[in-house]
Amino acid sequence: MSPMITLAANEASEHRPLIISLFAVFVVATLFITIWAGRQTKDAADFYAGGRSFSAFQNGLAVSGDYMSAASFLGIAGAIALFGYDGFLYSIGFLVAWLVALLLVAEPLRNSGRYTMGDVLAYRMRQRPVRTAAGTSTIVVSIFYLLAQMAGAGVLVSLLLGITTDAGKIAIVALVGVLMIVYVSIGGMKGTTWVQMVKAVLLIGGTLLITFLVLLKFNFNISDLLGQAAEKSGKGSAFLEPGLQYGLNGTTKLDFISLGIALVLGTAGLPHILIRFYTVPNAKAARKSVNWAIGIIGGFYLMTIALGFGAAALISQDEIIASNPSGNTAAPLLALHIGGVDSAWGAILLAVISAVAFATILAVVAGLTLASSSSFAHDIYANVIRRGKATEKEEMRAARLATIGIGAVSILLGAMARDLNVAGLVALAFAVAASANLPTILYSLFWKRFTTQGALWSIYGGLIVAVGLVLFSPVVSGDPKAMFPGVDFAWFPLKNPGLISIPFGFLMGWLGTVLSKEEPDTGKYAELEVRSLTGTGAH
Repeated sequence: MSPMITLAANEASEHRPLIISLFAVFVVATLFITIWAGRQTKDAADFYAGGRSFSAFQNGLAVSGDYMSAASFLGIAGAIALFGYDGFLYSIGFLVAWLVALLLVAEPLRNSGRYTMGDVLAYRMRQRPVRTAAGTSTIVVSIFYLLAQMAGAGVLVSLLLGITTDAGKIAIVALVGVLMIVYVSIGGMKGTTWVQMVKAVLLIGGTLLITFLVLLKFNFNISDLLGQAAEKSGKGSAFLEPGLQYGLNGTTKLDFISLGIALVLGTAGLPHILIRFYTVPNAKAARKSVNWAIGIIGGFYLMTIALGFGAAALISQDEIIASNPSGNTAAPLLALHIGGVDSAWGAILLAVISAVAFATILAVVAGLTLASSSSFAHDIYANVIRRGKATEKEEMRAARLATIGIGAVSILLGAMARDLNVAGLVALAFAVAASANLPTILYSLFWKRFTTQGALWSIYGGLIVAVGLVLFSPVVSGDPKAMFPGVDFAWFPLKNPGLISIPFGFLMGWLGTVLSKEEPDTGKYAELEVRSLTGTGAH
């Protein structure tokens, strides 16, 4: 451990009561909100869609809170601090992705479904197989995304509380898992939405504060900031140019293309983002909420320039890497340095920013868990296992039980992924979502001939190839920063499977339809088309 990290740890330990108090205040406040919202959750519409009672601005704020995850705050800041220009590509990809969601998915999806992605797909297909596939895909994508949040939580709280043992870090991951189970089980969509709104305000406020302090230190001269970042990085002008991470050889260049495709196309297939469109009263509000989200998220990602390059300019690369090999603690360390490493103000800033990051993680894991438990209860339990005969009470009980199961799996996998860069982990979730969900959604909404077989081939084909390539990639083995660094079965060279798996998902949807003997229900398609475009008959 470097002397500076030791100093940071000492500062944190001196002010540990303050740090723990801030964490406790947020946890207690969000639990209060959850219990309050839980008392207002009377039926399935409340649990799954918040009673469709949120305004466009409220939902836009909540969507922002759902989307600006630990990957955005911790992972991107770390990626920029270590790789400069190439790290900022995450910010660009995450933001541009919203245009796809706005132009192609938000309004038709809100008009066409009730609670889940499976509602849209099953409208003109055979219910049981398509809902099973949609539920499976939703759960897998959500668990990939949850991995990143769990890893971020472990890193963050370990830094603050001075926990260095693996057992301690795993205990932190377990604590986050338990809290998210409580949030979703008690509060449902209403509680989760309010927690996300509060978290979005806190995150934007905290990021604005650090951005202002960083720019103040450089007299609001961005050129000086970038110049010092390049100099201190040890990479010189290369730090501000493309290629430091993705221009090393042909493989890394392909990895960049793969990452870009996954980021841009992934958002429109993310289950926890898609279900947010059902919490507003109509399609117009869904579209407006996406506009609000783009504005809020765009402002935040612009500020990641100050977070990442500020960390590179003010903290040595060795210190960032010593704290976390993937750079996940760059933003909290920047807060400490901006306030003064040996001052109470520095420790207070570190505590505040870390509490905000922890709030970010709790809110996002609640949204992800709600998306996957809703899909299990509504698509798989109510419509497949019970064949549409389950009561609302039984359905909500199934959702709460599913929350516990998904939480347990997330804790287990999150403990194993605690040393991976969280932005990279989220990019994997984007790739899986774009491979399995997006082709099926677009074909269902816009291709008259699309059949049940096409939907199944698209979802399962994209899902199996995406997950399979990840398992045999350097993310899991064969790399010092891999999940299992001691073994090597990585025959697939790219860290993101999107370049192969996304076209494969679209191809399988087309092939399954062309080879299907099933006659598409053109009447149902016509109904879906009118409904998706006009909102006639929407819930």
